[in-house]
Amino acid sequence: MKYIFEVHIKPGYTAEQYAEAWVRASEIIQQAEGARGTELHRKLDDPNVLIAIASWDSKAYRDAMERQHNRKVAEIIQGAAHLCDIRPLGEFADPDWVVPPQ
Repeated sequence: MKYIFEVHIKPGYTAEQYAEAWVRASEIIQQAEGARGTELHRKLDDPNVLIAIASWDSKAYRDAMERQHNRKVAEIIQGAAHLCDIRPLGEFADPDWVVPPQ
């Protein structure tokens, strides 16, 4: 499954500043069972808007990670809160179909 959210970088800050915090938190979160990796994608026409994607083996694994409060992750996230506004887009199942290039 994928957990996806939109990140809007606030004026005076950069996506790279947010990415630094994202990577530090992700390195910890990715140690959780079922974690598959994270990605940040920059919007083509607005470099201050990002899509953040966290991949998991299942929603149950992600929920289990959320129940295990990690103080260090919370500190990193709180420390980066002034950089951006985050809007969760939701939790999505792995694709029912994939159309690969020929």
